[in-house]
Amino acid sequence: MIAVVVASGLAAVAWAYLLVCHGMFWRTDQRLPPAREPAAGAWPSVTAVIPARNEAAVLPTSLPSLLGQDYPGALSIVLVDDQSSDATAEVATDLGRAAGWAVGAAAPAGLRVVGGAALPAGWAGKVWAMSQGVAAAGDADYLLFTDADIAYTADAVTSLVRSAGDRGMVSQMALLRADTGWERVLVPAFVYFFAQLYPFRRVNGRGRTAAAAGGCMLVRRDALEVAGGLAGIRGARIDDVALGQLLKRAGARTWLGLTTAVTSTRPYDHLADLWNMVARSAYTQLRYSPAAVIGTVLGLAWLYLLPPAAAIAGLAWAAAGGGSTAWWLAATGLAAWALMTVSYLPMLRLYRLSPLRAPGLPLIAAMYAAMTADSARRHHAGRGGEWKGRLIDSASASE
Repeated sequence: MIAVVVASGLAAVAWAYLLVCHGMFWRTDQRLPPAREPAAGAWPSVTAVIPARNEAAVLPTSLPSLLGQDYPGALSIVLVDDQSSDATAEVATDLGRAAGWAVGAAAPAGLRVVGGAALPAGWAGKVWAMSQGVAAAGDADYLLFTDADIAYTADAVTSLVRSAGDRGMVSQMALLRADTGWERVLVPAFVYFFAQLYPFRRVNGRGRTAAAAGGCMLVRRDALEVAGGLAGIRGARIDDVALGQLLKRAGARTWLGLTTAVTSTRPYDHLADLWNMVARSAYTQLRYSPAAVIGTVLGLAWLYLLPPAAAIAGLAWAAAGGGSTAWWLAATGLAAWALMTVSYLPMLRLYRLSPLRAPGLPLIAAMYAAMTADSARRHHAGRGGEWKGRLIDSASASE
């Protein structure tokens, strides 16, 4: 029992460290950097690149927001129809025409819908689609890599460019949909765990930590060229993190933060939808290492599950006359549980959810641990990374 008390006490120490010394990952105040107004008439050109595979259902709620931007400079859109089996290309074309944009494969400024070529060996599907979008973008100063389900406020692109300054990339974590019951349970925690893994303040500093949020990445074309282009991450299944790492290794400054001006419209109505989203890439994130999966699951159990278990068991034991050891067990468990609860409150506030949800974070962590284990199981069953008819080939995949 002394060993359990020690383990619980170490968990409390770990949570104190995470709150104070781990890049303030739990805070939600990393918003766009101070804006710099370009000189009159000197707004850089921007091309939004949208890889789209079977996205006909979500485009009507997202694409019009890009078509309706009030950006003062030249703005164009390239949508790469990644061999869709639905009406993705037709829906995008109709939306562009309805918004009054020039539409066509040869339109230098406007909306271009490009038919995606067959996937070459060694390339991840999304990165290949992004690469084709870059090739079609011409000589735009900035590339806005975005997803087909991402919607923007009318001034979002203007704000991104104003804040870019001399940075090679400015990326915003889109506000994900949290309308259904399971979305409200799991979506805020998804962003919370991502920030814990890649603390935004550290990403934005000069250190080695690098990441990005794939739904909204404004990248300077010259910075991408200096880094070697997207070919340098051609096998990446977690393309946003890989792109952030590529740019930062090449010497570019990068920035990552949160926003409410960029939102995801993709619905996750059922637990299975969210489970598949996480299980699709968790094993890839762990570099297909069974040891890393075991370590991650055990680490989550120690950091998130042991504290409430120790608190409850310690209080019950103390009530039964367990003495000082019982009280120490309860105290260390309650301390760690309280610290993790406090750390989750800002994310719940961002998603406008009740703070009463925060003490339930250990149960959510247990679900994410199960998703991680299931990701490894799927991979070894030959279904790893399955997404819209494509499977991840770990032999050629990179992070």
